[in-house]
Amino acid sequence: MPRTLAVITGDIIDSRRIQPAEALSRALDAALEGLTERFGACTSRYRGDGFQLALAPQHAMEAAVLLRASLIRHSSREQRWDARLAVAVGPADGWTPRQGIAEANAPPFVASGLALDALPEDQHLVLNPGAPPSGCLALLVRYLDEMVEGWTPAAAEVVAQMLCHADSQQALATRLGISQPAVHKRLRTARWPLLQETLAYLRHRLTDEEPAP
Repeated sequence: MPRTLAVITGDIIDSRRIQPAEALSRALDAALEGLTERFGACTSRYRGDGFQLALAPQHAMEAAVLLRASLIRHSSREQRWDARLAVAVGPADGWTPRQGIAEANAPPFVASGLALDALPEDQHLVLNPGAPPSGCLALLVRYLDEMVEGWTPAAAEVVAQMLCHADSQQALATRLGISQPAVHKRLRTARWPLLQETLAYLRHRLTDEEPAP
């Protein structure tokens, strides 16, 4: 069975309307750096607001959710910071992180870029796990996308913290300088238990050892 690779291709939604642009750029850089540290992802930015990540398949959907949460947490009433993401899984075909992303042409790099170009306006997250695509997985990811769309900045912040630190609610409250009931309310808004179960299932389905059908 060939080694598989997950590639996430994305861009910032309405990036030209977001000000200050420098703050957005710093937030995106910080999010990508965090994914490199947490998941060993290889990342690259291009076209100003565009980017790609390559990482192990089992981490792909958690990385996608964490990246979006890291952006949404900076949103205001006037501006929502978010990204469109297309995830593709396929054979690495000899690609290694040492080669970088700029010249990468393994199947998941190509499939991810094409999937982003074809993403409908009302959808901000898509998974193309390979051929033939799994309708069940595609539907689950569509539901996950709708869940993330409903997050407030406060909810996105606690999700990002929980994904990175796995704190107790009291520890997270101390970290954020808020009360434990406030943390509980934000996690409930983010539908945290359901998010955990969904990500655990997707992690299982997208492992190297058991590629998605």
